[in-house]
Amino acid sequence: MAREHDLLSTEIVNRGIESTGPDAGSMTFSVRVRQRLPEFVNSVNLKYVRLGYHYLINHGVYLATVPALVLVFGAEVGSLSREELWRRIGDSTAGYDLATVVAFVALFVFTVSVYFLSRPRSIYLVDFACYKPNDDFKVTKDEFIELARKSGKFDEASLEFQKRILGSSGLGDETYVPKSIGSAENTATMKEGRAEASAVIFGALDELFERTRLRPKDVGVLVLNCSLFNPTPSLSAMIINHYKMRGNVLSFNLGGMGCSAGLIALDLARDMLQANPNNYAVVVSTEMVGFNWYLGKDRSMLIPNCYFRMGCSAVLLSNRRRDYRRAKYSLEHIVRTHKGADDRSFRSVYQEEDSEKHKGLKISKDLVEVGGDAIKTNITTLGPLVLPISEQLLFLSTLVWKTVLGKEGGQPYIPDYKLAFEHFCVHAASKTVLDELQRNLKLSDKNLEASRATLHRFGNTSSSSIWYELAYLEAKEQIRRGDRVWQLSFGSGFKCNSVVWKSLRRSRRPVSGAWLDCIDRYPLQGNGDF
Repeated sequence: MAREHDLLSTEIVNRGIESTGPDAGSMTFSVRVRQRLPEFVNSVNLKYVRLGYHYLINHGVYLATVPALVLVFGAEVGSLSREELWRRIGDSTAGYDLATVVAFVALFVFTVSVYFLSRPRSIYLVDFACYKPNDDFKVTKDEFIELARKSGKFDEASLEFQKRILGSSGLGDETYVPKSIGSAENTATMKEGRAEASAVIFGALDELFERTRLRPKDVGVLVLNCSLFNPTPSLSAMIINHYKMRGNVLSFNLGGMGCSAGLIALDLARDMLQANPNNYAVVVSTEMVGFNWYLGKDRSMLIPNCYFRMGCSAVLLSNRRRDYRRAKYSLEHIVRTHKGADDRSFRSVYQEEDSEKHKGLKISKDLVEVGGDAIKTNITTLGPLVLPISEQLLFLSTLVWKTVLGKEGGQPYIPDYKLAFEHFCVHAASKTVLDELQRNLKLSDKNLEASRATLHRFGNTSSSSIWYELAYLEAKEQIRRGDRVWQLSFGSGFKCNSVVWKSLRRSRRPVSGAWLDCIDRYPLQGNGDF
């Protein structure tokens, strides 16, 4: 772990001309100290590199053995003419009767069949949809502050703090919030929560079913994740009731798992599809903004008010081989990391009441550091599974140098993920987090274009943000057949999860979707918010 002072950066802030006091009429300045992500390149824990290799060897040993067998067989057969080859085959089988030959062929066919049947089923992403609220819910940053002021629930100091946070958040002036947050009444009611949930969830699912021409009754697995709003009956039951799904649908409702829950839900859906052949799975990821609106004065709990916005995604997965022709992506890897055993990580994002009994999410000052540690663990585990052979050799040489030879010192190896992926969908948490990840992973502005555009246009939509980012890449027609897409999300717990997709066809600009009316405006040029 890096020393504490290495994780701090300083910034001189011009506070303007002092209007009162002994320094009236003079320019005043303050020094702001910020926490930064730990330097990944100087703090790689090699046990996670070894864990990645463990996954690689367990699932990819045939990659080494099959080519060797082919080479040996090719060397033997390649030196013979066609006549000599058939003569030897005839001589070698002349001594066997028909029953022996049939038994051998049957055994061979049985072995090959068992091999293919025991392999994990291919999981395809057929299509997905991201909900776009109507313009009645759209607010500028100034309108957001006015809504908060109109509610009468915040003092001027709290309003000024939220205004400052919004100014450097990376959010634009077209994000969406429930209008109920401007009401003087209590918005954290079950009625308001269900109303918002119905709007965003059914909006995303209606578009998904229309795109895929899938009947709701054909869905065999349904997984929904919503961290902070968990009514009874569950939101997944609400979906089943609304669409009149079949009685034997495998339904799951994940709660309290934060912004990375979308990929956890995806992992669960994959496991269900592996166990249930010839099936469809729908994964719905969302969060309720109005129900979790914080009304107090604690600044660490006011921060989520400034970032979180309305949004929802719905994803259709299939394990049916005939869906290969129409699917957009195939699932390659899921790597999950959980740091909940560490107390600081566990309490870095914590739901509780403040001193005045107002409920909200408390953001710890350690969040950036513990988040960086979880991300570091996740990406160093993922590395051996996705990096090209040149990077794999660098990984291996680092392991040999550090473990076998017992050598210490020197700069640890950090993988160059630009060699492994063509596209990046990093959870759009905040501008600061994206800046730090770009610096640590040495990514280009183009690599994080989708994340920054999503944050600017839709805000932090929690677990669904990575799907808005993938929708952005598709709307820009940037994805080609064979490209690999890395989705990286992180959230409370503290958790960090990665999913790798391989594109099965070139993306075309959709005729509908969240980005349809604004895609040509991005990436923004000369805008400090971006």
